Amino acid sequence: MRSDVIHTLLVANRGEIACRIFRTCRDLGITTVAVYSDADADALHVREADLAVRLPGAAPADTYLRGDLVVAAARAAGADAVHPGYGFLSENAAFAAAVQDAGLVWVGPPVKAIELMASKTRAKELMAGAGVPLLAPVDPATAGPDDLPLLLKAAAGGGGRGMRIVREPDALPGELLAAAAEAASAFGDGEVFAEPYVERGRHVEVQVMADAHGTVWALGTRDCSLQRRHQKVIEEAPAPGLDNGLRTRLHEAAVAAARAVDYRGAGTVEFLVSAAGRPYFLEMNTRLQVEHPVTEAVFGLDLVALQLRVAEGAPLPSPEPPQPSGHAVEARLYAEDPARDWQPQTGALLTLELPEGPGLRLDTGYTGGDTIGVHYDPMIAKVIARAPTRTEAVRLLARALERARVHGPVTNRDLLVRSLRHPDFAAARLDTGFYDRHLADLTAPGAGRDPATAALAATLAEAVRNTQAVGGAEAVRNTEAVRGAEAARGAEAARGAAAGSPAPARFGAWRNVTSQPQRKRYRSEPDGTEHEVAYRTPRTGIPEPHEIPGTRVLTATPDRVTLEVDGVTRNFAITAHADRVHVDATDAAYTFTALPRFTDPAAHTAPGSLLAPMPGTVVRIAEGLAAGVTVEAGQPLIWLEAMKMEHRILAPASGTLTALHAAPGHQVEVGALLAVVQEDPAATPVPVPVPEETA
Repeated sequence: MRSDVIHTLLVANRGEIACRIFRTCRDLGITTVAVYSDADADALHVREADLAVRLPGAAPADTYLRGDLVVAAARAAGADAVHPGYGFLSENAAFAAAVQDAGLVWVGPPVKAIELMASKTRAKELMAGAGVPLLAPVDPATAGPDDLPLLLKAAAGGGGRGMRIVREPDALPGELLAAAAEAASAFGDGEVFAEPYVERGRHVEVQVMADAHGTVWALGTRDCSLQRRHQKVIEEAPAPGLDNGLRTRLHEAAVAAARAVDYRGAGTVEFLVSAAGRPYFLEMNTRLQVEHPVTEAVFGLDLVALQLRVAEGAPLPSPEPPQPSGHAVEARLYAEDPARDWQPQTGALLTLELPEGPGLRLDTGYTGGDTIGVHYDPMIAKVIARAPTRTEAVRLLARALERARVHGPVTNRDLLVRSLRHPDFAAARLDTGFYDRHLADLTAPGAGRDPATAALAATLAEAVRNTQAVGGAEAVRNTEAVRGAEAARGAEAARGAAAGSPAPARFGAWRNVTSQPQRKRYRSEPDGTEHEVAYRTPRTGIPEPHEIPGTRVLTATPDRVTLEVDGVTRNFAITAHADRVHVDATDAAYTFTALPRFTDPAAHTAPGSLLAPMPGTVVRIAEGLAAGVTVEAGQPLIWLEAMKMEHRILAPASGTLTALHAAPGHQVEVGALLAVVQEDPAATPVPVPVPEETA
């Protein structure tokens, strides 16, 4: 008879969640097995695992979504259990069944529970029978103006895919088609349903943990209201500002939902809480959540360890959960540019260093030197802070992010810091429209930032670096010259002595070259602002700013500059990577690209050129699109898929498409020319947003 004691565990996932599960396995003495795609061959989760099995290919559909390959990998590695993590196959009932049919322990809920909760429409029917509060469904076919605004949602999945808000009746048919197409692409199921959209609602969820012995824990609440494109950015536990009666109602509803499907393991019941304080069931996620660390922090638990315990058939440690203590906040650090419609970023992650200290935790699937690719979610890390009070936890997290050194692709780090310090967040005025209202202010050039002084620090560090390099080479040349001169003088003296002549006199040599101001140009990333810095290097060899009053150089080395600015001493850490320079101050971080003295005309592209904003795959082009057709400003022309999201490339102006280089299935690099639109001067100009991320 098979024992359910787990000795070797395969994690059917990648990145941060795989690394996090491995951490618990090491603590429990469990051997770990990773699976990896070709794109992840050198990923951190592969390096940290005891064993690893390759899944040939790069795209998720060929690798992490192939349940048959994952089960075969578990058998090949001698694993006796499989943990799905989150995303990919974590809520796939067929995969859970295949794992169990292979004689392996499934670290997740029963297959029947996954099936019942897999469709949001069926789940809502089940919850209604269990007495869980619900929003009344709306039939899109008969929806009228009084039913608006509506929220369209994919029945078979989450993560914001297939989700649309409809505010105008005329927009409903088109949005239904778009939502169904995206749902079918993401989940293989195009079913879409509609429900009333609650303005200024809060996203509040309850973590549940259940065993096979009748015990169900409700582990407090989490607020996940700060979202972009229906995907969470900042989460915290407990959810602030809820009265005791509402908390009790949420806990009871979550337990009822879990008991209704005979749930076991870790799961999350999600609710929408209206401004009036009324809760409505959204869905139950039959897996571990990305934001589970904040619950672990306030309850002092390891939810992965409890998952493994329950999977082995053991009961939870007690009939009632432990009492919570303190407050925890989590921020998701993404490789994305919030100021450019949350556009995902890729490339080498040169440095990833976050401060360590009491109350801080880092969950990540990357280290400095890794590459953020195009195939997967752009999340770099989760940073978690816990403290006795919410105010202290928020302050600790904001400062930790501010002090972090993150070099490489553009990230949302500055947005996170500003969000945590925003008056509405500080006062717990939270709802899912937070970024709709505040994004422009949160991404505007920040008060208190001083890129000009940071550019000066970068310039001085480079000047010292260049001086040292030249000085070292010159010292070698001088040494060789001195040796040659001394040898020549020795020979001359010997000849003179032989002829009875006196030796020649020796004179010291010196040069008096006036130090002229030098200039350096930088472009600040990602906003594109240019800075020009003038400096001088006197005979002391220490560069100094030229005509910058109130600024004095205290120390300058290739990697650190200390300046006194208007009487205040400021330190800057400098890291140079090729033509990019990263400057980390005590209160902000800056990235600069060194610019040549003269602009390269070849760097310009023809007007109307549509360039790929990121590496990705062309998934479709507008119907009938070909060279010679007319297009309207703002018309979607090309759809790219990158990092699990779909992006539209829009016509920049009304005119004629003179060239089309994109076709479905093409892989393109960032900056690739996709098409050219020749503007019609007679056309009425229409303001157009930047290419939009549609999920």
